[in-house]
Amino acid sequence: FLTMQMNLECDYAIRIVDVIANANTRIDAKTISERSCVSLRFSLKILHKLVTNGIVVSFMGTNGGYELAKSPSDISLYDIVCIIDGEYHFNRCIDDNYICSRHGKDKQCQFHNIYCQITNYTVEKLKSYTFDMFLDTK
Repeated sequence: FLTMQMNLECDYAIRIVDVIANANTRIDAKTISERSCVSLRFSLKILHKLVTNGIVVSFMGTNGGYELAKSPSDISLYDIVCIIDGEYHFNRCIDDNYICSRHGKDKQCQFHNIYCQITNYTVEKLKSYTFDMFLDTK
C-alpha cells in the first residue's frame, strides 16, 4: 500500500511554526519541543532551518527564545514545505532538468500535462493555507 505524503521533518516543522504562532510571544526551544511533541534535538535542527530561511527569529540569552519573523498571515504551508522538502513537484518529470526516458528532453509523455496540473493544484492549495488560519481563539 503506497501513500504519497510529506516527510516527517516537514510535518514537524509545520507543528513547530504552529506552536510559535500560537504562543504569540517569545518561546523557548524546550517549550516548543514539548508543545509540538517533537524531540528537543530535532526541534533545534528544524528551528535552525526556519531561522536561516527567515520564518523564525532566534534570541540568545536569559530572555532568549524564538518568535515568528513575520505575521502568521504571511507564512503559508507551502513556505514550510519548500524550506524542508524543496519545491514541490508531483513527479520528477516536472523538473526542467529531468530528461524523460520515454521521450527524451524535447518531447513529453501523455502524463506530463496531468502531472503539471496536479502539481499546480497542490501548490496553490498549500499556498492558500496560512498560519493565521490555525491560531487558537480560546
